[in-house]
Amino acid sequence: MPSGPACERRPRLLFLVTEDWSFVSHRLQLAEAAQRVGYEVHVATRVDREAERIRDAGLILHPLALQRSVFSPLGHLRAVREVMRVYREVRPDLVHHVALRPVVYGGLAARRVGIARGVNAIAGLGFAFTERCWRAALLRRLVLAALRRLLRQDGWITLFQNPNDRDFLVQRCGLKSSRVSLIRGAGVDTDSFAPLPEPREGPVTVAVASRMVRFKGIADLVAASERLQQRGVAHRLLLAGTPDGTNPASITEEEMAEWDRQPQIEWRGHVGDVRDLWAEAHIAALASHGGEGLPKTLLEAAACGRPIVATDVPGTREVVRHEDNGLLVPPRSPEQLAAALERLIADGDLRRRFGKAGRRLVEQDLSLDTVTERTLGLYRTLMAGRSADTDQ
Repeated sequence: MPSGPACERRPRLLFLVTEDWSFVSHRLQLAEAAQRVGYEVHVATRVDREAERIRDAGLILHPLALQRSVFSPLGHLRAVREVMRVYREVRPDLVHHVALRPVVYGGLAARRVGIARGVNAIAGLGFAFTERCWRAALLRRLVLAALRRLLRQDGWITLFQNPNDRDFLVQRCGLKSSRVSLIRGAGVDTDSFAPLPEPREGPVTVAVASRMVRFKGIADLVAASERLQQRGVAHRLLLAGTPDGTNPASITEEEMAEWDRQPQIEWRGHVGDVRDLWAEAHIAALASHGGEGLPKTLLEAAACGRPIVATDVPGTREVVRHEDNGLLVPPRSPEQLAAALERLIADGDLRRRFGKAGRRLVEQDLSLDTVTERTLGLYRTLMAGRSADTDQ
């Protein structure tokens, strides 16, 4: 922490996040830890349902309107101006931008206002770097052009959740190793997410907790379930999550409802406490096409002792070790996804062995305590004006 006459007030840390629910799910406990070590913590985000929880934690909330369309130049300009207004009002000593859109909005605003230091956290590359369409290609070019300007500034650290994203953007944006750090994911509270016994009744249940967007591979998982149903493999598939109207790759409500009408599939929508979902499930699944940082949904499933079937893409392979705590299959391959699920559906001993291994992995390297301490270390580095420790 800085000291001296110029720092009589507590240093101000500001998080810029697109959605309040995402902040609460992924960053609230980090913010509370920062409070405990002496920061005055502010949160700038679009407010939906978590304002009271953020304020009850003693954090100072700055609601944002933040336009939702990815393809609205005027909306992006308004968003940058809105963030600039908050930065001028708060005058943070340190900012933490979470995910690509806040990195771009916050980075542009910080340059204009004169914010000298912060963390640009790349929590996955998402739609622009995953989907195979002209809109994604155009957005990818624009995002890369912005990142080349914003991520190379002195006084800033770019934080990655997996080495693939790090290596890709280091090469494409020309980042210095001293301005880059790797911390695997947002961590999971291993006390709150404790091992759960398998359900004893009903067919073996596969569950996915995710935004209902196409690059999460939801349609592939449904197709795999349909193949299993055709083969007479008894199972149930739970889809937990809602479509994301802000994302061009969102699945429609009509498509979700159509899948829900299949006898073995149930669409749950938003689940308030995901532990209830894992208590019902025997297997966790994520059929992502890519663009992940490090999926917290898989961390939570592993902490609860659930074996995992997932696609072999950056981010998921940080959580799923093939033939150790789960099975990895190629993306966009419903047939191989079905085969992996069928293997676990048929073998209870293998499920339980994988589940125990997943719990050990989280405890050893991916717990909330570990991630929080490493992130606070980044804050200390920035406040002291030093380079990043990249080997985390």
